[in-house]
Amino acid sequence: MMLPVIFLVPIVQLLILVNAATLEMKHIKMYVIDEDLSAMSRNLVGTFSGSPFYIVSQGSFSLEVAQNELKRERVDVILRIPQNFEKRLITEGRSEVQLLINAINSTAASLIYAYSTSIIADFNAGVIAATPLTAPVDKSGNIALTSSFWYNPELNYKVYMLPGILVILVTLIGMFLSALNLVREKEIGTIEQINVTPIRKYQFITGKLLPFWVIALFELGFGMVIGRLVFHVPVLGNVWLLFGFASVYLFVVMGIGLFISTLSATQQQVMFLTFFFMITFILMGGIFTPAESMPDWSQRVNIINPFAYFMRVIRMVMLKGSGFWDIHREFFSLGIYAVIILSLAIWRYRKVA
Repeated sequence: MMLPVIFLVPIVQLLILVNAATLEMKHIKMYVIDEDLSAMSRNLVGTFSGSPFYIVSQGSFSLEVAQNELKRERVDVILRIPQNFEKRLITEGRSEVQLLINAINSTAASLIYAYSTSIIADFNAGVIAATPLTAPVDKSGNIALTSSFWYNPELNYKVYMLPGILVILVTLIGMFLSALNLVREKEIGTIEQINVTPIRKYQFITGKLLPFWVIALFELGFGMVIGRLVFHVPVLGNVWLLFGFASVYLFVVMGIGLFISTLSATQQQVMFLTFFFMITFILMGGIFTPAESMPDWSQRVNIINPFAYFMRVIRMVMLKGSGFWDIHREFFSLGIYAVIILSLAIWRYRKVA
């Protein structure tokens, strides 16, 4: 079972999850209620139709019908354009439209709202530019804003996700396989033979750690190469700094895995415990949303989550080009963490001669 985990899981995670695990929405189904049927209302609908994010597939004059489609999950958003939309824009200089969004998934609803308001704002800017001015406007006080996105100028979500998938990959190899390896000795009965040998506890634990430590570092390098060649994710920082931090991080997660294995008698028990901790660490580690946006109590709990340390550091080094002094607090914190958890694992392992 270990060989597929070592060689197949990295390929699956990197090539599939990086593309699948995204918060971008590219197929938003929109229902249109155009009560105005004017040139401007058709232009507004055409603006949404021309966007690569929207599919304008249905329309009617009934709000009830549209809401039923929304309840049945057949559409994601309803665009309602009221009567006299064009007339009010021309005579009063303002008008309104209504967006009804399926908010069962709050993240998706927020993205749909952001996309929709951005398209409406662009349409509004076009209307203002095309409308003849009746009076001169003093433009001396206008401020032009130009946005520039640091570290990910094209807002490519794969650039954001690949470092997170690499952390999951390294954690899986380090924690899961190191824990299974020790319990396997118990299940097949060879642990008793090892216990009657002169080998010391720390020597035995070291022998269980080092092979998976080397394999996990190899997987990290392999993943970075794939990220560079396939997804064009840059590595702006020092590669050796990243591997040095990953080495300390691996001692922590492997120490957790070994400690779990000393508490378990079967591989099934290890799998349940390991996946419990891994899922908790992943969800609280900030892979999809920043850990800083979580409640205060969860941020305090994250002090014992090694995943959160590595998630923050790998993005800082790969995407920002951060140096050692930018990550020294996380580095020394994980170093202390590694000493504590490895000491517990060695102490908990009872070698009976």
